[in-house]
Amino acid sequence: MAKQDKAPKLTAAQKAKAASDAHKTIARNKKALHDYAVEEKLEAGLALTGTEVKALRMGRASLVDAWVELDRHGQAWLQGAHIPEYSQGSWNNHSPRRKRRLLMHRREIDRWAFKTQAKGYTVVPLELYFINGRAKVEVALARGKQEWDKRQALREAQDKREAARAVAAARRRQG
Repeated sequence: MAKQDKAPKLTAAQKAKAASDAHKTIARNKKALHDYAVEEKLEAGLALTGTEVKALRMGRASLVDAWVELDRHGQAWLQGAHIPEYSQGSWNNHSPRRKRRLLMHRREIDRWAFKTQAKGYTVVPLELYFINGRAKVEVALARGKQEWDKRQALREAQDKREAARAVAAARRRQG
């Protein structure tokens, strides 16, 4: 008789922990990918208050008008991100558009601060998410696109969609 491999049964707490360890996206900045050509990406931690974390866990946030400021003291700040007030919060609730400190290594901040001195470069947030129960922001060093760059990118995306449609139609006719 062959020995059967039994998979360990997970408790409810273990299942909840596994689900919290997964990458859970809260907000994306799609406009940034349209307006900027991304050159480097980096994951940064986010220093938040308790009510901000609870509001994020409810899946409510917006990075549409957000940007990253690198100050002369070697710190990075997330500006303009909107995390609405927590509905069950008390007088201790946070301000929705306050600036939040990004947790990055000093050498990364210094390197990016040097690069942003060049014309056209900026640091923009791309995505806000939880990973292993901690709030993270994906930030990017990006160069602003000209209007013709944006039109060209839209045209290329449209051409790719049309080519994919044509290939799919040809496969349907064959099969």
